[in-house]
Amino acid sequence: MEALERRVGARVFTLRERSQVTGLEQEWNALAAAARAPVFLRHEFILAWLDNFAPGRTWRVCTVRDGDGTLLGVLPLVEQRTRLYGIPVTELAGAANAHSCRFDLLCLPGAEREVVAALVEWLDTQRHDVLRLPDVPEEGLARLLYERAASRGAPVGSWPSLDSPWFPIPRTWEAVEQGLDGRFRANLRRRRRKLASQGEIQLQRVEGGPQLDSALEEGFLLEASGWKGRNGTALSQDRATRAFYVELARVAAGRGWLALYLLRVQGRAVAFHYALTYEGRYLLLKPAYDEQVSACSPGQLLVEDVVRDGIARGWTEFDFLGPDMPWKRDWAPSARHHDWLYVFRNSRMGRALASAKFRLVPAAREVVSRWKR
Repeated sequence: MEALERRVGARVFTLRERSQVTGLEQEWNALAAAARAPVFLRHEFILAWLDNFAPGRTWRVCTVRDGDGTLLGVLPLVEQRTRLYGIPVTELAGAANAHSCRFDLLCLPGAEREVVAALVEWLDTQRHDVLRLPDVPEEGLARLLYERAASRGAPVGSWPSLDSPWFPIPRTWEAVEQGLDGRFRANLRRRRRKLASQGEIQLQRVEGGPQLDSALEEGFLLEASGWKGRNGTALSQDRATRAFYVELARVAAGRGWLALYLLRVQGRAVAFHYALTYEGRYLLLKPAYDEQVSACSPGQLLVEDVVRDGIARGWTEFDFLGPDMPWKRDWAPSARHHDWLYVFRNSRMGRALASAKFRLVPAAREVVSRWKR
């Protein structure tokens, strides 16, 4: 465990060992609860990510404590050697990837300035070339770190990543329908009748228990049967990715967050949701559907059934997560914007890398694009 003491008494501790990270669970989650942080910043989620996507890599889980030892902030990072435009660099990257949905600095309300100042000073002591924080939402506290580093002269840059559609869930299905396009509502009714002509439609919800493993396997197989399987990007086709979702499902089931939904016709699964429910929000991590019945839009019919169930359960929000897609926009006119944030070391190398990534290369691409027109 490393520490850097600031004049005001805050200290940044860097945890590298798994045992140190696991021992932080109670404090970490108390901090997450106080901050009303999303589930993606909780200890269980980050640990499952580190275990499956960063085994054997150098963990740099930064924790900030005040003079009394109170945990004020957490920023989980992974150190790695990589290349940027062919140049070998040392990168400190947020413990997140495409399966994390969103990432941010976890901070005790009211301690943001102290935590950010401590982390920026800590960064100044590190032998790295760039800090990369992926998929930070517009309201993310990591943007304060980005702005503080920039004010101290560090080269910075941001790159737009995700616009994730979402919509509030009202108290009645009639209120939901009022927000939908009339043609889309008619299509839902017509396609449900078409699907029902093939057999009885049933909705199954699995929250854990003896059905968990079989429900997961059905969902994985359904996803792999479609275009993701043909492209080699299905969850079950990558060992680390599959292990992450299995571990997360078991942990979430134990916490009461897991919501696996399967839409069945005559017992056969034709659509699947892997989701979490947290503080009244439905968080759709992975959907899948049977392309053999795509004319019936089973994926959209499952969304309808899940929303109806969510109304009965008192949910307040349906978050599609991930990138913007037309089928999501049928339901959700709003979207949450996310960016990748880059903070480069204030050095000749850092300034050159920042200039290349955010000025020279984009300018060259624009010239090529204009030439092709």
